Amino acid sequence: MKTIWVIAADASRARVLQVASPKKLTEVTHLDNPEGRMQDRELTTDAHPRFRRAGGPGSDREETSATEHATEMFAKRIGDYLEKARTRHRYDKLVVIAPPHLLGALRKEYGKEVGKLVTQELPKDLTWLSKHELEGYFSKDGRAL
Repeated sequence: MKTIWVIAADASRARVLQVASPKKLTEVTHLDNPEGRMQDRELTTDAHPRFRRAGGPGSDREETSATEHATEMFAKRIGDYLEKARTRHRYDKLVVIAPPHLLGALRKEYGKEVGKLVTQELPKDLTWLSKHELEGYFSKDGRAL
C-alpha cells in the first residue's frame, strides 16, 4: 500500500497527516510559524524612507512586505521538510491543502521530485479543522485521499 501524506497549512502552521487506512488520518508532525500571525509593523524594526528621488536606486522595485517574506520563508521550511521526508521514502503520494497565496509559494519550494508526488492540491484553509473533521471533509461528496 502506498503511503499518503496530507499537508494542511496556512501562514502560521502546517499539519502533516498520514492516511492510516481509508478515511483515517494520523498526525505525523506539525510545523509552527509564529511570524505568520504577526502584522508587518510587528516584524519590521526600521521604517522605510518617506520620500525617494524619482529614478533613484531601487525606485522601480516592488518590495516584499515582512509578512509576505515570513510566509515565503515558512514555505521554504515546509519544502525542505517534504524533500528530506521524500529522500527517506516516508511517503509516496502527497495531498496539499493551503490558501492560494501559500499554495503558490509552496509550489515554488517543493522541488521537482516532490512535485511529482503531489496528487491533489486544494486552495483552501483547513488547518483549523480537527483530524476527525478533515477525515469527514474527504469522505463527503466523494472526495478521496
